[in-house]
Amino acid sequence: MNNSTPSSYDFQRVEFYWQQQWAKRHLFDVPNVPNSELPKYYVLEMFPYPSGQLHMGHVRNYTLGDVVARYKRARGYSVLHPMGWDAFGLPAENAAKSHGVSPVKWTMENIAAMREELKRLGFSLNWDREFATCQPEYYGQQQKLFLSLLEEGLVERRESWVNWDPVDQTVLANEQVIDGKGWRSGAPIVKKQLFQWFLKITDFAQPLLDGLNTLNDWPDRVKAMQERWLGRSEGAKVRFEVLNLPADFESSLNVLEIFTTRPDTLFGMAFVAISPDHPMAAKLAKTNREVADFIAECHQLGTSEEAIEKAEKRGVDTGLKIRHPFMPDQEFPIWIANFVLMDYGTGAIFACPCGDQRDLDFARKYKIDFKTVVVPKGETSETFKVTETAYTDQGIAVNSGFLDGLPTVKAKDVAIAELEKLGIGEKVVNWRLRDWGISRQRYWGCPIPVIHCPKCGIVPVPEGQLPVQLPEDVDFSLSGNPLDNHPSWKHVECPHCHGAAQRETDTCDTFVDSSWYFARFTAPYAETPTEKEAVHRWMPVDQYIGGIEHAILHLLYARFFTRAMKQMGYVSVDEPFKALFTQGMVMHESYQDAQGEWIFPDEVKKTGNKAVLRDTGETVKIGRVEKMSKSKKNTIPPSAIIERFGADTARWFILSDNPPERDMEWTEEGVMATSRYLQRLYRLVVTVSQQVPVLVVLPDTFSENADQLRRLAHHTIVAVTESLDNFAMNVAIARLRELTNALADAEKKSGEPGMDFARREAAMMLSRLSSPLIPHMAEEMMSHLFEDHKLLAESEWPKADEALLTATKVVIAVQIKGKLRGTIEVAPDMEKEKIIQLAQREKTVSKFLEGKTVLKTIYVPNKIVNFVVN
Repeated sequence: MNNSTPSSYDFQRVEFYWQQQWAKRHLFDVPNVPNSELPKYYVLEMFPYPSGQLHMGHVRNYTLGDVVARYKRARGYSVLHPMGWDAFGLPAENAAKSHGVSPVKWTMENIAAMREELKRLGFSLNWDREFATCQPEYYGQQQKLFLSLLEEGLVERRESWVNWDPVDQTVLANEQVIDGKGWRSGAPIVKKQLFQWFLKITDFAQPLLDGLNTLNDWPDRVKAMQERWLGRSEGAKVRFEVLNLPADFESSLNVLEIFTTRPDTLFGMAFVAISPDHPMAAKLAKTNREVADFIAECHQLGTSEEAIEKAEKRGVDTGLKIRHPFMPDQEFPIWIANFVLMDYGTGAIFACPCGDQRDLDFARKYKIDFKTVVVPKGETSETFKVTETAYTDQGIAVNSGFLDGLPTVKAKDVAIAELEKLGIGEKVVNWRLRDWGISRQRYWGCPIPVIHCPKCGIVPVPEGQLPVQLPEDVDFSLSGNPLDNHPSWKHVECPHCHGAAQRETDTCDTFVDSSWYFARFTAPYAETPTEKEAVHRWMPVDQYIGGIEHAILHLLYARFFTRAMKQMGYVSVDEPFKALFTQGMVMHESYQDAQGEWIFPDEVKKTGNKAVLRDTGETVKIGRVEKMSKSKKNTIPPSAIIERFGADTARWFILSDNPPERDMEWTEEGVMATSRYLQRLYRLVVTVSQQVPVLVVLPDTFSENADQLRRLAHHTIVAVTESLDNFAMNVAIARLRELTNALADAEKKSGEPGMDFARREAAMMLSRLSSPLIPHMAEEMMSHLFEDHKLLAESEWPKADEALLTATKVVIAVQIKGKLRGTIEVAPDMEKEKIIQLAQREKTVSKFLEGKTVLKTIYVPNKIVNFVVN
């Protein structure tokens, strides 16, 4: 397609044309039966939720992945680069409630719209492998996995405390409770116990921690975040005797078990604190109004760790006491405290105020006496006392009986040994990680494939009856779970006794859907969750790309699921993602009118540091540059950019602004500058194609300028290759801009020997090297240079001529007593004596040497001459 003129680049016509050519030739498909003749490369971006419209975060994410995919194909790899949709979740269900449209219709229409936008951006995706997690073909296989997990003993149903939203009638995660209210409904949250399904991720805690050491191509901060979330800690379990337990309490409450990482500070105990959800607290609440009111108040507090940490430390004295394990004559009170979590350790702690700031704040608030039991090395109990700030570092035990004088590490071991000797404690490893509760009381999710029979108990749905499909005739006007409210769907026959039974009406947490989709892409139409040959060929994912916001839960769940699938024989790897790249966010200025309402950027006309509304001229307040978001309206629809400037302009700009791991600011000026540059590049290449004939034979001679252009072109091959290997797309773009400028300068020297060959070669290299970044324009430029060229999308990556990478000149720094005084330009590896002579004659250097005696000359080949003078 080479009928464009040098004066303009018609991106709309060109981009559509080359997208059609790629599609006709099926260039990006990979065979269903894996091809082992080529090395494999699996690149995957975190798949999107089908909200209905792409945003610039999507564009950045998938452009990065597409550059990698196109580059690796050119380097000779068989590339798997699939696309799918993370399609279950509350937004579709809420749309059904508010707009009266079925979730499946809303979802599939959104997918169609987003698919069209992705295709317009020219991404080289395996569309033949596309699926959505809401399709029975996918979630039916997920149900098979669930039943395999159940059989393997990795699924459990048990009663647990949950955050219950009485309006949305569903369980909420801690992070979804804001100031004690549901994040969507705003209703006060109720803490209650429900039977929930759990995946036993804690069985894999140690392997998940150890596995982080094998992920050499993951960002360190992501691994650190996962390590903190896993939260491995060594310490001791200690059993305290409860002294004055009421007669009507269960005998199991006679002993209060705690976990501590600091058994060396047991002599500094001032009180014991239990969680408001501890069984002892629940029992006391039945007869103690103060306790009941306090627990109810705690349940109104945000339940995330962050919310609890920020809240004022408060508690209520239960009146009960425990006996100290090392001092049998000492008794200490049991408090209920709002900062003790039931799902960490045992839901009870011993408090040592001198070594923990929360304990110290609590003790000071309630005037509880305490003593200092750890001091810094070199201090004593007389010279160092904790008053307002807890001492949390290593130190020496004081006021601690048989531990006195021992360093902290040693004191821990001695204290644990004594606990074990007394039979009231032992050394244990504790984890912050909790089992993964996957039950959701919602319609739009994967049905959990079990049946509840009054006679047989929990019965797995037979494989022949899978998938258990969602009913379409549900009533969203009723309160609660639509599946539970459905008149017939849940009523079934027990597969064992054939009596009346009910389906499970909970659906899976949507994180389950995204915890194995990457394995399904290897054989998306298999009649089993994975196909052995395909999954063995493609897994693990060689390059995974996505936002840092998924650093913990999604990635941790995917790592757990992969290990569980390996245990069940579905995959052959421990880790799903060999390399991980977390791209930065796309930022934009925000704007507000006089009333404080947010305004979309396309409604604003900006001149310098001032902005007005386009329609009225009213002054607009320019806000901060921050992440694009619907709430601030500082978003730019990708479709608008494609219409005005073309897909390649959007791709180039989003890659060129910053290193891809950093946040970038989207600006109108930046996009326009990118568009101008690409138009200039196109004109340069087309001009070369028209002015310079195809030269098959290498010219006999090249002028110095022609030689320099050729050398720059081949150095650019090396630089761009290294940059793409290192995910430094912005650096690759900078190198291509340098070559563009050199090609523009060369036009004035077209009559010099060999310059025409050098210009055409440089134009060809610009086309070939830019093809992963701006694939449409690169194909178009190459079609001008070579009428019957092989498509760049199926061409090999260029190789640099080693002879042209060798420097013809080197710059040597000339120093006097270590200070730079001048430079000389010489041939590489020139004789030392000649170089020293040239250095002495250099104008500035000779001036500084005048009247001096050279005591010593130091020469570093091809780098430095240093004269040591008197």
